[in-house]
Parts: sequence; C-alpha cells; structure tokens
Amino acid sequence: MSFETRFVKPWCVDRFLMAFVLNRLQLVLILCGETRIMIITLVALGISVVFFVSGKVRADLVALCALASLMLFNILTPEEALSGFSNPIVVMMIGLFVVGGGIIQTGLANMVSNKIMNVAGTNPFWIYLLLMLTTSAIGGFVSNTGTIALMLPIVVSLAAATQVNPSRLLMPLAFASSMGGMLTLIGTPPNLVISNELDKAGYGALSFFAFTPLGLIVIAIGIVALWPLSRLLLSNKPKGDGKKNNRRSLKDLVEAYQLANNLYRVKVQGKSDVVNKQLRELKAAAHYRITILGITRAVRRKRLFAKPIIQKLVSPDTIINETDILYLSGDPENIRQFVEHHQLSWADGKDGDLGRPYTGELLFDEIGIAEVVVLSNAKLVNKLVRHSALRENYHINILGIHRNRRYVVTDLKDQRILAGDALLVQGRWEDIARLDEETVDLVVLGQPLSEASNVTIDHKAPLAALIMLGMVLAMAFNIFPAVTAVMLAAILIVLTGCLRNIEAAYQTINWESILLIGAMLPMSLALEKTGVSARIATALVDTLGGLGPTYLLGGIYLATSALTLFINNTATAVLFAPIAIQSATTIDVSPYPFLFAVTVAASMCFASPFSTPPNALVMSAGRYAFMDYIKVGLPLQLLFALVMVFLLPLLFPF
Repeated sequence: MSFETRFVKPWCVDRFLMAFVLNRLQLVLILCGETRIMIITLVALGISVVFFVSGKVRADLVALCALASLMLFNILTPEEALSGFSNPIVVMMIGLFVVGGGIIQTGLANMVSNKIMNVAGTNPFWIYLLLMLTTSAIGGFVSNTGTIALMLPIVVSLAAATQVNPSRLLMPLAFASSMGGMLTLIGTPPNLVISNELDKAGYGALSFFAFTPLGLIVIAIGIVALWPLSRLLLSNKPKGDGKKNNRRSLKDLVEAYQLANNLYRVKVQGKSDVVNKQLRELKAAAHYRITILGITRAVRRKRLFAKPIIQKLVSPDTIINETDILYLSGDPENIRQFVEHHQLSWADGKDGDLGRPYTGELLFDEIGIAEVVVLSNAKLVNKLVRHSALRENYHINILGIHRNRRYVVTDLKDQRILAGDALLVQGRWEDIARLDEETVDLVVLGQPLSEASNVTIDHKAPLAALIMLGMVLAMAFNIFPAVTAVMLAAILIVLTGCLRNIEAAYQTINWESILLIGAMLPMSLALEKTGVSARIATALVDTLGGLGPTYLLGGIYLATSALTLFINNTATAVLFAPIAIQSATTIDVSPYPFLFAVTVAASMCFASPFSTPPNALVMSAGRYAFMDYIKVGLPLQLLFALVMVFLLPLLFPF
C-alpha cells in the first residue's frame, strides 16, 4: 500500500467528515437561533395578549413593553421598532382625531344629529332605526370614539324623554359606530391597515369609497339583526341610577346665583352720554345697585364664517361704544332709572316704560364662569372684594359669593371674603384655568378648559363642514394622498378657529390609541422577520388551502375574529393583514377578499366589551355586564362570519 493510500486519503476523508459535521452543527445552531427568536416573539405576543385581556395594565404600556422586549433581544433594531410611529396610519389617525374634534366642537355633528332625532318622535322602532342610521353615517367620517362621544349624551337624554331604558339603545349605538366605519377608508383603523398592506405589496392603496358597498351591506345586516336581539336579550327594566354627578353645569351656576333673574339687555345709542366712557365712570353698582354682567359688540367688518358679535370681558376699564349691548341684572325699577338717565334703549322691545326681561341664554364661548373655593389659609381671607386683585392679576371678575347657603350678588365690592366662601368668577376660560394652576389658596371647582370644550363654536360649523367636505373630496378623487388630505384638514381646523387653540387640538387626540398602534405595528414586522407569519399562513394553507380558497377565507376570518376578542381590533388587523397576503399568494388567488375578511372580522367584534373602543365606552353608561355582550354580540358576530364567508368572494372575486 502506497504512502498516499495509507495516509493522504484517510486524512482527506477525516477533513471532509469534520467539515460536514461543523456545517451541520452550524445549521443546527442557526435553526436553534431561529426557533429561539420565534419563541421569544410568540412569548412577547402571548404575554401582551394576557395583559390586554386582564385589563390591569394600560394597553399602551403593555404594547410599549412588548416593543422594548423585542429590541432587548435584538429581534428588532431600534429603527425598525420605532418605525410604527412614523407610519402613515398613525399620522393619519392623529389628523382624524383633530378633524373629528373640530366637527364636534363647532356643534356641526350635534346640529345634524338633533334634527334627525327629532323626526323619530316616541316610537321605539323609529328611534332605534334613526339612531342606527345616524350613528352609522357619522361613523363613516368621524372616529368611532368621537362618534360615541357625540351621540352618547343625545341617546341618554332621548331615552329619558321617551321612557326607554338607555341599555336598549346604547349597545346598538356602539355596534352602529363600528359598522359605520366600514363605509369609508377613514371610518375605522383596520381599513387603513389593509389599504397600507395592499400598497406595500404592490397592489396599490384602496380608494376612499372602496368599502362603501360592503359597508352598506354590513349596516343593513346589523340593523335587521340587532332589533330582535336587543329586544329579546337586554332587560327593559330601569337599572340603578348609580353615583350622581355633583359638579354643577354653567346653567346650574346661572340659576343658583340668580344671574338671569331680572336680566335685561339695553342698547347704547349715539345720543347716550355713556359712549366712549369707561365702565367705572357709570358707577352702576354704587348709584343704581345694578350689575353689568357683560357686553356684546357687533363686528364692524364682517367676514365669512366670523362671529357677527364679540363678547367683551367686563372690567372697570372697558370703554363703551355706540351700538353695544349691555347685560344688566338688578331690580327692574333701578334698571329703568339707569336706562332713562343715560338715554339708552331697550334691546328686547318695550313693554310700557320697561323693556322685556331677557329670556335667552348667556354667552359662554371665549368668556366663562366658574366657582372658586377660598381655603382657610388663603391671602384673600378678610379682604374686601375690591381689594382681591383678581382682576389685576388674572383678568377675572367676581360676580357673586356663596356663603352659608346664601348667594350674595349685590354690593359685592364692599363684601369681605371669608374662609370657605365659594366665589363665582368670570373671565376667559384660559385665565380661569391659569388661576387654578398658579394659586394654592383657591380651588377651582370643575375643569375650566373641559367646560369650555362643552361650549360649541356654532358660527364655525359651516366652515368645519367645508373643511371636512374638502378632505373627503380630496381623498375620493385622489387629489392628494390620504395622509396629506387629512393633515391639511387638521391644520385648517386649528388655523380657522374650529378648535379654540392648539391645546384643544392636542386634547382631541387619544394618545393611548396612538401609542398602542404605533407600538403594535412593529410587532407584525417581528412576526414576519422571525417567520411566524409565514408559518401561520403555511399552517392555514396546509390545513384549509387544499379544501379551496373559501375554506381558507373562513379560517382567516374566524382566526381574526377570535383574536379581536382579546386584543385591540387595530392591533389584530396589523397582525393578520400580512398573513392574509401571504396566504393568498401561496394558493395564487387575489388577496382582496382575504384582506377585506381581516378588516370586517377585526371591526365587527361585539362579544367583548374590550374588543373595540365603542363597546367599552357604553359599558358604564348602559350598566352592562360582560354577559350582556355575549348574549347580544356573539350571535351577531357569528352571523357576520357566516354571511361574509360567502359574500366577500362575490364582491371581490378570487
């Protein structure tokens, strides 16, 4: 045997075997590494689902912790993890919150809703039908959270007026807001999710009204099915009243301090000697024992969508102009003497020698009123009202004092402020809020800026309607990309004063939802990156694909619907949209029916109070138990699943 045969060849064989073993070991390590990161991703998702279901930790905090864990284990890079917050869906949702807030703040949606609701009368079915149609129509253009916030007080008052238990209407209200979201691209976040997924896959984004035919069918099914379900399964017996809200409204304050008692409006004429004088020169309180509550002034240069009048804050330095309207409160005889002495005219006509009392509502738009409690250690204690310096420091007037169940509204300047007094103050809402923030001696009852947000800016309603119409048209005709149209509309809502200021715009945004969606969007990237989505899609295809696309469609719909019971519907859509795309690609069919199955299943989830924001919002007001959602929502959810599996292939062929 030669040297080569005895030594060289065996050595080559050993080297080959060693390389083979190392190669296989490396492959095993790679596979183990892949399995490890898949397990970590699934564990992060599983733990998130558990916390979402428990509700003991805020959903946005859970999502952020899950996102941080994916970065900690190097499954996602920091850039990939933060990509969700720059996603067009998140940016568009921020803009939609602002636009919806402007529509509500201007009273536009409220005006339309009230007029439609008045048609129903007291017939329970017509009330139900108009409620469903109105809510669905609004839900197509305003976020479902904004829709519920708008319609909830209307429905409660309507139920009280017609002797209908609110629980019979509030759950259908929540479901209708979700169903209405299927009408347009912006109606509900899952619609935006599947449109974005189609665009990423090269199919192009969906048009604004691509959802409308499906949405109309969804609404029709829901209206027909919910009427017997709500009648049969929800108790019609009134439930407990629960806790009472002790915070007094602006109307309550006006009545308590009797500001509207003997209230008259007088107009300043050119011949009057009060023209160009300061209020302090009139000495109305000292000489006539009357109070000037406010001044309204006509706008000389009227502009489109501008207020025809402006409200002036009453202060001693206020200069009176010709044609001003003064709001006077006091004894009618004293007011008559004041009017005659200064040659003023009655703004509300004449009734003999005395004008008619003003029966309209006081204006509380830029200027409002609030109660302020004086603490025992306050610097104001034992000071006279005229020495309080609230006007000088905060531009706030004192209109009355509530003390020992008495309301003092006359001779205020010489009244001494005592510990425990409740002062009725008047000023700009921002100044009242500043008083609450900057002083420790006084406690403002209620939330001034929140109260201000309840006062609608009615003269801006036509402008808000035009902005919203322009946004819808820009989307419908592809004049701008959807995100551009929404952001332009949001900017216009703020710049044109449909919201009072930029702070009010920020308050309309549900930041918890924004953080939740922004943090959950990269989860779908992690599922794709680790191969989880591909394996789920493969499992669905292997299990159901051989039976045909209809069975696969049904599997995706039911899987999406089941997961939405436990986590946010938008997060579910984010997770299942890429799975639907991969499933359709694997069996070589159109992805459209599969993606529409995802958005319908994610949005039409009614069997849990935590699956969608509307369900959760009405739970307290309707005094629902968890089983109420099971009894009413689960049959409806299963009905939608059955119908959609057969309907979607007809609307969007395979």
